[in-house]
Amino acid sequence: MDLKLFLHRERKRGWQRSLSLSQQYFDWICNSRHRRAGILHLEVDLKMTQIRSSAGSRYMQWAKLTSTAKYNLATSGMVNLPLSALGVTLEELEINGPTVYGYDPLLKALAARYRAPQESVVSAMGTSFANYLALAAVTEPGDEVLIEEPTYDPLLGAARYLGLSIRRFERKPENHFAVDMAELERNFTSRTRVIVLCNLHNPSGASTPDTAMSELAALAGKNRGYVLVDEVYRELLFAAEPQTAFHVDPERVIVTSSLTKAYGLSGLRCGWILAAPELAQRMWRIHDVHAATYPFMAEFLSIRALEKLPDIARGMKSLLDENRSMLKTFLAGREDLECFWPEYGTIVFPRLKHGNATEFCNLLRSEFETSVVPGEFFEMPDHFRIGVGLPTADIRAALEQLERALDGYKSSLLARV
Repeated sequence: MDLKLFLHRERKRGWQRSLSLSQQYFDWICNSRHRRAGILHLEVDLKMTQIRSSAGSRYMQWAKLTSTAKYNLATSGMVNLPLSALGVTLEELEINGPTVYGYDPLLKALAARYRAPQESVVSAMGTSFANYLALAAVTEPGDEVLIEEPTYDPLLGAARYLGLSIRRFERKPENHFAVDMAELERNFTSRTRVIVLCNLHNPSGASTPDTAMSELAALAGKNRGYVLVDEVYRELLFAAEPQTAFHVDPERVIVTSSLTKAYGLSGLRCGWILAAPELAQRMWRIHDVHAATYPFMAEFLSIRALEKLPDIARGMKSLLDENRSMLKTFLAGREDLECFWPEYGTIVFPRLKHGNATEFCNLLRSEFETSVVPGEFFEMPDHFRIGVGLPTADIRAALEQLERALDGYKSSLLARV
């Protein structure tokens, strides 16, 4: 029967109809242990169909198709590392290898680096997929999640795709994008299943201390819920013994990260999740549905990268320190920009004080061949994100272009008056 005709007839009958339920829905009726509603509506399945058909990330589409330019300030990661830096010979590489639920040497190496039990480590193809697996493992469709605002768009996309109810808590620029516990508690409800944030924050680079993470874990614990922390930018501290919020409360805090941003190793897609062992097992099972096993060659190269990480980190830190110094000087000389300066990381998120930031970003790209990330992708259209992880000469040239564009845009605004 045509769906529209069926719904029209049901509406005329007052939406009352006896339906036989498949086995998958038996559990939904009055099952409080799994937090299921006592009534099943056809509307739920219709909404889920709409969610699947509209899934995606506007930001990722822009980043893949539009962000490239001669002068690039849109990239948030460090410069790409060449394969030769890993010291691997062609003879060492194999297409296939012993990877089942992850590659055991890689899981051991990650567990040692973050001082976590190996049974708490799940490997994933990059941080975004790690975030998806983590959310899928601790929620059911209709569950409520509390996500920072602004945030990284694919986090919202994953939550929508999983059919979650999204609430937000603000990280305000006037507070240096810090996590405001009073603001968070106002938006936390008895239904909140997961609190989601990035540390370092994307797009501002603000750092959240572990003391605040402990408060978040305690709050989530009131609902027997979780805190999901994307720590991919925390690697940019380049610590010899990297810290992680996982140790704040291993039962409540789930951490995701990867080698992609800090070390120029995006092509390896070496991501991971740190979670309580029971949750980790659940994530492995969800991964089975999506991707079976991992590419062995990438896992093997990831081991080699981890072995050489101290040397890689020293080079990247030296480059980033020089670039950040140059960026800080640039921002100090711009009265038309208002910007919180983060202590670490590759990114800043300035506000354009006058005019239209989206218009400016388009002008910057079309007339000055320079890309930044428009703030509209972070729900703050009067801002834009700058990244300075590329070679210093490239960043210097890009900042010069940005300066010319800002000066030109300022003059055009005066001419309009």
